[in-house]
Amino acid sequence: MDTSFITINTHSSIRLQAKQGTVIYVDPYGFETAPHDADLILITHTHFDHFSLEDIAKVRKPHTSFVMPANNMGDFIRAGFTQESAAFLVPYEHAVPIPGIEIETVPAYNISKRFHPADEAWMGYVIDVDGTRVYVAGDTDDLPENRNIDCDIALVPAGGTYTMDAREAAAFVNALRPTVAIPEHYGTVAGSPTDGKTFASLVDPSIEVVFKL
Repeated sequence: MDTSFITINTHSSIRLQAKQGTVIYVDPYGFETAPHDADLILITHTHFDHFSLEDIAKVRKPHTSFVMPANNMGDFIRAGFTQESAAFLVPYEHAVPIPGIEIETVPAYNISKRFHPADEAWMGYVIDVDGTRVYVAGDTDDLPENRNIDCDIALVPAGGTYTMDAREAAAFVNALRPTVAIPEHYGTVAGSPTDGKTFASLVDPSIEVVFKL
């Protein structure tokens, strides 16, 4: 399956580009340049490495649209953005934040860690890009309710500490059964540069693992 429309700048800073040119970022972070090409920015939660105002400023355009967790509307407005520029959602919602791009929101939280509480209602996203369903998990553990997500490509954290580690991420992907799995969120803020290889070694061979980091 073609994954050339997906890039990861670093960590879990993900960029998707649709065939007609629409550019979508999830949690832009760590940019050394300022491309100013974002049509849509999706934020999974408000930790510094996911809601980076410095990096949002580098990728946004004058009319960029946003999607944010509903619990973080205040953070968004205090940062100087207008309420009208964003859709504020909770898990299990469907939306078309810009023409041609349909998204679904799914839960993202920790089961036995304190970093991402379930009651914050932070999110992962399933994004339909030209008919390919791309699941961006956000900062999450292996949640039973997420194992039935319908996706073609899954981008999952594999660095541990704040999220699934490589072994847990592989077990999750093996249950989820996408066509392609892409490990992220390792080697910089959390985890080791070798976590991707550990993940790949444990994923079912019928699932293609692609590295973007």
